[in-house]
Amino acid sequence: MKKIFALGICIILLTCSCGKFDINKAKEEFKDKVTSSKGYELKGNMEIYNNEDTFKYDIVVNYKKDDNYKVSMINKNNNHEQIILKNDESVYVVTPSLNKSFKFESEWPDNSSQSYILSSLVNDVVNDESATLKEKNGKYEITAKVNYPHNQALVNQKLYFDKDMNLEQVIVYDNNKNEKIKVKIKSIDYKAKYKDDYFELNTLIDENKNNEDEKQEKETMSLDEAIYPLYVPANTFLKSEDKVEDEQTDRTILTFNGDKSFILVEEAANASKEFEIIPVNGDPLILSDSVAALSDNSLSWTANNIDYYLTSSNLSSDELMTIAESMGNVALEK
Repeated sequence: MKKIFALGICIILLTCSCGKFDINKAKEEFKDKVTSSKGYELKGNMEIYNNEDTFKYDIVVNYKKDDNYKVSMINKNNNHEQIILKNDESVYVVTPSLNKSFKFESEWPDNSSQSYILSSLVNDVVNDESATLKEKNGKYEITAKVNYPHNQALVNQKLYFDKDMNLEQVIVYDNNKNEKIKVKIKSIDYKAKYKDDYFELNTLIDENKNNEDEKQEKETMSLDEAIYPLYVPANTFLKSEDKVEDEQTDRTILTFNGDKSFILVEEAANASKEFEIIPVNGDPLILSDSVAALSDNSLSWTANNIDYYLTSSNLSSDELMTIAESMGNVALEK
């Protein structure tokens, strides 16, 4: 009788255990939702926090198997749009208003965490053996590590799901537990379908031409005065400031010497008459207020109608980013 009773208890415990929704089941369900989709469209809002400033974006992510992405990001502070496009040929960061694009030979988005790319979030969660799951008021929260090779201060993220494991929000934290990136999901359509040429660069260029035809001619921009970085590495100082100005160029070159020497080039951002493609040996990188092009020793980006080019032989990518982020703060104040 005792043996029968004990066996019954074991069966009950085993049944309860099998029905428990734990981190492994949460990982599996989230992964299945994403990997079973042949194409999806995600719409949401993203906020990036940089010291006292908040940069807000409207984002739309379009994905189609295999490995086709189109990410539209509109900076709500200045209505500046940039598009990250990936197809079989390459990775591009397109700035429609300037009629130009950076072209990368890059493993983006697989070589870094991306808080708005579902496959990236799945990889972060599935590959983190220390990931944890919490349930509160019928909803779920997963905490997992992140991988930002060019921003070591970002260490983990929290993913928030409803009762059916539909993603609602992602928050990325730094090593001081401060929120640095927040993505709020408005909708995800896991059955999105796209035309065969949707992810081709020429399609995007044609769309931009049609949009430009409906607009008035753009005003020529000028660089009235230099913008200085709020952050300069220790024992580094401004050596020279050179102005280059003619009918085609309005440029300032700032040269910093010292322990961490670098050169910062600033130029008025004007739209090209013909679509321009600039090859880059590096990766797309999101700064607070722009999508930048990062290479081994340089960083290029456009913010507040200024093209920036930052280069150094002895600065790390983290240090390049820090200087670039401090330029964004100054430009906003102006």
